[in-house]
Amino acid sequence: MPQMISRRGLLGAFPLAPAVLARQAPARRPNVLLMMADDLGFECLGCNGGTSYRTPHLDRLAQSGVRFTHAYAQPLCTPTRVQLMTGQHNFRNWRGFGLMDPNEKTFGHMLQQARYRTAISGKWQFYSYEVKGSPRYRAGMKPEQGGFDEYLLWHDLLTEDKGSRFADPVLNENGKPRRDTKGKYGPDLEVEFLTRFMGNARNRPFFAYYSMTLTHAPFNPTPKSADWARGDRFKDDPKYFGDMVEYMDETVGRLMAFLDRNGLSENTLVIFYSDNGTPREITSRMGERVIKGGKGFTTRAGMHVPLLARWPAAGAGGRTCHDLIDSTDFVPVLMEATGARWFDGRPLDGRSFVPQLRGEKGNPREYAFAHFDPHPGCKVNFTPTRLTWDQRYKLYMDGRFFDTEADPLEERPLKPGGESPEARRARAKLDAGLKQMAKAHPPVFNKFETDGRPAY
Repeated sequence: MPQMISRRGLLGAFPLAPAVLARQAPARRPNVLLMMADDLGFECLGCNGGTSYRTPHLDRLAQSGVRFTHAYAQPLCTPTRVQLMTGQHNFRNWRGFGLMDPNEKTFGHMLQQARYRTAISGKWQFYSYEVKGSPRYRAGMKPEQGGFDEYLLWHDLLTEDKGSRFADPVLNENGKPRRDTKGKYGPDLEVEFLTRFMGNARNRPFFAYYSMTLTHAPFNPTPKSADWARGDRFKDDPKYFGDMVEYMDETVGRLMAFLDRNGLSENTLVIFYSDNGTPREITSRMGERVIKGGKGFTTRAGMHVPLLARWPAAGAGGRTCHDLIDSTDFVPVLMEATGARWFDGRPLDGRSFVPQLRGEKGNPREYAFAHFDPHPGCKVNFTPTRLTWDQRYKLYMDGRFFDTEADPLEERPLKPGGESPEARRARAKLDAGLKQMAKAHPPVFNKFETDGRPAY
């Protein structure tokens, strides 16, 4: 069950003791390539049953690794990204949309401390998200404070200067603006940067974080789109979403091919994840099923995301895992895989799924939990909430209870008294989870924006 645990508590909750690490980990500490797509739901990948887009490289990654069927994220990007990098539920360290506390510790800091070379490429969005005049202008964490030795990033500093992330991108490389981006495509440069980093760092364990800009809006042509060659590279139309998904898959293929060519695949832990569901403008198919994007909503369409992982040195692939995973789990995964230590006095809420990569049972959670409050700073008036769920049922703090298999859009709440025995047991379990989390931290939400306006 999700709970606050110290580093010492984590060692009791997960198989992280030094003797166990020495017994199970490969002799050489693994490299790590973590890839996170931007706005990509579970339904978009062929290996998950998606039929709208071609994703051959990710499908091969699933075939050679472990495919997780019940991975979830927060419904929006910053809440997920903060949880991913710090291993904590948002109620512990949330500062506002597009922000991270500059005093926070991240998985980058942790792996630097473990003598890994670290790099991030893609999207930052943790500093000065609000415009001039806001008290949150020029607040947050700058890239050089985040625990990365090298970076190539979009939206790294001031919001009003962020510019394009795709054609002619505005990018900052290690504190200096890139001046050679005219006519180029942002994701191409991001991948080139990471392959150069991995090549230079290959004699020492590395952590490469590909924080993708694809497939987030604006829905622009890619270099494979017909309109790219015609020069209309900034046209925003949802019809390009399919091109963006397929180009994102191609960037994954380039990174995987680099690992193969350079003999790095065997002992590199590769993880692919997404920060939230598909945008609401997009409709995709899973055979006869039509899936409308749910970004921003706490339905399956907003939170159910792909998760693929491969680590050949630790175990055979070609497996499917149905355990519940969320974005707080990645710091514990990196700890167990690399032997890195988290920081004393800082809580962790996740659970490692490294045992599942080895084909072991591990320590899966009985339910997942979300404290969803993207205010202040979120430009849409989302109503904050808390919820717990398992592979089938979901319970909100206001008492709404859904069978998400039968009712994925959450339109027909189940009523007490008319439920099946299975549903009654699930409700009791999920209710106990909400109460446990309320004891850890009461459900307090941000009611106002920074200018005093009601947040919702």
